[in-house]
Parts: sequence; structure tokens; C-alpha cells
Amino acid sequence: MVSLTEARETPVIQLWDEIDEIHAGMLGLQGEHMHMQPMAPFVDRETNTIWFYSKTDADLVQRIRPGSRAHFCVVGKNHDYHACLSGTITETRDPAKIDEYWSSIVAAWYHGGKSDPTLTMLALRVDDGEIWASTGNSLRFGWEIAKANMSDEKMPDVGVHQHLAFTPTLAKQ
Repeated sequence: MVSLTEARETPVIQLWDEIDEIHAGMLGLQGEHMHMQPMAPFVDRETNTIWFYSKTDADLVQRIRPGSRAHFCVVGKNHDYHACLSGTITETRDPAKIDEYWSSIVAAWYHGGKSDPTLTMLALRVDDGEIWASTGNSLRFGWEIAKANMSDEKMPDVGVHQHLAFTPTLAKQ
């Protein structure tokens, strides 16, 4: 169950923790007429960067240009946490990054291993985001709905919504 206190007090730490717990989110380029696609994220907390393995012939990779921006949307594994992040996206074939996140799961997609000619990585440098953390407690949810229905001015308090603007000091929060 997601912590609403963490969502209020340390939202960036909670965000990276939540992304570390999921297998995939949806990645898409801004301004392109194409659907978002599922991608497995690898978080670099120090630089506010999310890394993705991809193939050079993928439509998404083919459409990346200098200055391209992307969105990455996630739903937490318990379905009580949602985030939408944006930032600049670039393609790189940095062997150190390829090696850093490599696993047997990643290897299954690349027949040539780490030297597969179609292997590339995408770096989403996150600079903006929004998170929504909601209570998974059905008793609390019911109580908040009942309270809201008994008052014309009361909204149910079932979660936390935060806007995050990423800066170097925010990454260490």
C-alpha cells in the first residue's frame, strides 16, 4: 500500500521507489502521432534519468530528434500510485549504460547480446512530473465518500496529488 505521508513529504524518493517496483510503463514522444508503448524503466536517481533498452529500428527510436520530448506514465504495482513524467529524450549506445542495467531478461530480446547491432538505449531526462497516490484502505475510502456526500463543500480526501519540478537538489530529497 502506498504511503500518503511519503507522497506529501518525500515524493521524489517515493516516485523512484515505485518505478523500481514495476516491470513496465508507457513511453511516448510528444508531438508525434503515434501511440505510447510499454517499456521497462531503469532509474538513475542521481541524474533524474530513466533508461530504456530499445532497438534501432523501432518507430519510437526512428522519430527521436535533437530536443525531442517524451512522456512516461506509470501505474504502481498495487494500483494505488500513478505518475506521468516528461523530459528530453535521447538515444545512446553507451556501453557502460548497456552493461549497467543488463540482465538475463534484457538479453532475451537481443540475440547478439550486448553487441547486438540493433541494441540501443534511450535516456529520458525527467524535468517535470505529476504523481497521484491514493488510499488502498476501503474503510477509509468509504468514510471519505460518506463525509463528502453529507456536505456540499467537502471533497473526499482519498489521496495526494503533487506536481514535481526536477532540479539537482530535488533528486537527493
